[in-house]
Amino acid sequence: MIGLSGNVPVYLACGVTDMRRGIDGLSAIVKAVMKEVPGSGAVFGFRGRRADRIKLLWWDGQGFCLFYKVLERGYFPWPTAKDGVAHLTQAQMSMLVEGIDWRRPAWTSAPERAG
Repeated sequence: MIGLSGNVPVYLACGVTDMRRGIDGLSAIVKAVMKEVPGSGAVFGFRGRRADRIKLLWWDGQGFCLFYKVLERGYFPWPTAKDGVAHLTQAQMSMLVEGIDWRRPAWTSAPERAG
């Protein structure tokens, strides 16, 4: 991501979003469904029916930025529609953008000590 500090809130619109929507349409979802202010500086994430693409909407202080990512293989893990809005940490968002399941990361065990 470009220019995000470590304390920027991240919200995901749970369920499926029409990926034909642009900045205005996604901002309307942020206001009406997520009950947040689009220009707050938070990052708002949306995923379409074909789980291989996401859009991230962010106000950088001068205007809206719309990031769009399509995975070659795999899919983006996403909360179900019944969850409403999911709140992510910066680490979870980094995993999401890389296509890693941020809900259940595969942690490695500590190395064994020689002894």
